[in-house]
Amino acid sequence: MDTKTMDTNILNISERILALKSAVLPKEIEQLDTHSSPQSEEVLQNWREELIDLFAYSFTNIDTKNKSDVENWGEETLNLLIKIDFSLDKAIKVIRYYRIIVGEIIKNEAEKLELSLSDYHDLIFKFTSIIDFAIHWLSITYTRFYTNRINAAETSVLELSIPVIKILDGIGILPLIGDIDTKRAQELMDQALLKGASLSLEYLLIDLSGVPIIDTMVADRIFKVVDSLKLIGIKPIFTGIRPEIAQTMVQIGINFSSIMTYSNFQDALVNIRKF
Repeated sequence: MDTKTMDTNILNISERILALKSAVLPKEIEQLDTHSSPQSEEVLQNWREELIDLFAYSFTNIDTKNKSDVENWGEETLNLLIKIDFSLDKAIKVIRYYRIIVGEIIKNEAEKLELSLSDYHDLIFKFTSIIDFAIHWLSITYTRFYTNRINAAETSVLELSIPVIKILDGIGILPLIGDIDTKRAQELMDQALLKGASLSLEYLLIDLSGVPIIDTMVADRIFKVVDSLKLIGIKPIFTGIRPEIAQTMVQIGINFSSIMTYSNFQDALVNIRKF
């Protein structure tokens, strides 16, 4: 079959696929969004129409531009579907439904136009390749979104578990509660430096009254935080050091001569105001 005739046949098939925009959806597809609202239904309808457009024009060569179009569609789709809480599983069900319908259209048109087996195979290959890539890309974008959201949530938890709180101009407090292992001590260093700098602190009160015990490795890490704070112009002050923690710090040879310490937060605050 010559190229011109094949192009005409592809145009006919594309028009048949585009007609799906006005077709009545089966209930299992129409009702996938069980908490449907006028707004979410409009979003879904727009998405379905974009999906049909993607299918209808999938018969060109699978080049970089074609894949780029699919990637852009995937990003746009993600933003729309996330807003209405439409799951990846539901999205793939819709794609597979249209994939079957479009496959039947291609088959019927191929028979009507008496396409050769080679031409029919070429159409199906181009169509399924784009659809497979679309599902793959949609899965990637969903995964990336939820991974970012999980990481953001973990960051929020970290900031809550190691909160640097500005209580007065230039003065912040870092209340530590619970066991501190090496990992959390490293997180302490990162958060203390970042938040201390962003809040323009002059003093940071590190309150240890809620920490039951600290081993030598963690104590050493905490005092590296102290040294780092001093380097960026923040004066660290320890409050609420328990006797057993003080003993551990002395045993590992930590020099308290250049570090201000107070029995409690209130005493530290009173003395800072005298400076």
